[in-house]
Amino acid sequence: MSSVTRSLLAASIAAISVSVVAQGNKFPQVPLNDKRFEYNQLPYKVDTDVGLERGVQYGYNICNSTTTGAQSKCQTAIINSIDDFCLWGPPDPDSLVGNTEGEAVAWCTDPSHGTRTIPPGALQGVQFMKTPDYIQVVGFIDQTKINMRSDDYGGEMDPHGADLRGNPMGGLLYSKAWSSGGDFKQVIQWHNFMGANFFCLKACDPSKPNDRKFCEHIFDRIGCAYNAPNKAQNGTFESCMGDNQDFPGVYTQNGQVMTYTQPPEELGVIATMPYQPKVPASSQCTQYQSQTLYAKLGTVSTSASASAGKPTGSGSGSGLGGGTQTGTGQRAQQTGGAVGVRVGVGMVVLGFVGVFLLA
Repeated sequence: MSSVTRSLLAASIAAISVSVVAQGNKFPQVPLNDKRFEYNQLPYKVDTDVGLERGVQYGYNICNSTTTGAQSKCQTAIINSIDDFCLWGPPDPDSLVGNTEGEAVAWCTDPSHGTRTIPPGALQGVQFMKTPDYIQVVGFIDQTKINMRSDDYGGEMDPHGADLRGNPMGGLLYSKAWSSGGDFKQVIQWHNFMGANFFCLKACDPSKPNDRKFCEHIFDRIGCAYNAPNKAQNGTFESCMGDNQDFPGVYTQNGQVMTYTQPPEELGVIATMPYQPKVPASSQCTQYQSQTLYAKLGTVSTSASASAGKPTGSGSGSGLGGGTQTGTGQRAQQTGGAVGVRVGVGMVVLGFVGVFLLA
């Protein structure tokens, strides 16, 4: 082998090595979905890797009275009940979810969690549902009041993401729904769709074997109607017991169980779906007046009362998008919404380069 050939080969190997390092820097040492934290022992930030493709975690996870307010960067969310839940929303006004999902912050109905609070009047109809395997809250919202653009058809937040850091990066969700002692438990599998003035947040019971299947995260383009089938109505606020839904993407056609595969985003808008999702049965529904449910929101100042700096203390307080919709006062018909395709392309590329090097 000539010296020129050796030099070219060395340069090629060096270039490939740099590429591998660059691709490797996309993924954290430990995926967000594998991180476990007791609620009263949260670190300041749970996303601590440096030099990764998307930069550093935008906010923080220790949230309490020192972080409450319109400038809060709290990224620890709560879901307990119809009057105590959070949604993920952009930190800055007039934003698109698809552009800001990595930096989303918690917007909550209870001001004691150290987060931003959902402004009075933003929630226009809410259904909370508890089933054997999950809890979910769905409903109608004036999304401009939580910094979303009025024409945003939205997207999905979940604890996975294409780079395994979650959307938002470092975002955690906790609930007391499955705790007999009133303690918060970390929700390992969840998804939250925001857009077209509709939302759905599902949190799956971490003690059940199918939590990942019920809180699937690969159908980011088909919205609430298919990921969280519901009977939410504009103008109605109710809390119900319910049956489990079918796993998202799984349906029965002519007696045969089928699995839907979402097409890549580059193929364009999903114009039609091969099935209609089955809405699970509900029972024991109790209806409320929104003014009573969210009375605490009326007492919270909308001015900035929290700094964006490091919070003090060690704990916090007590607790596709929806797609297009038709029919005021009727069940939401959600048929769209999209963000990026959640496929770890980098891992595929890495595998190919690794084989090349070994060869």
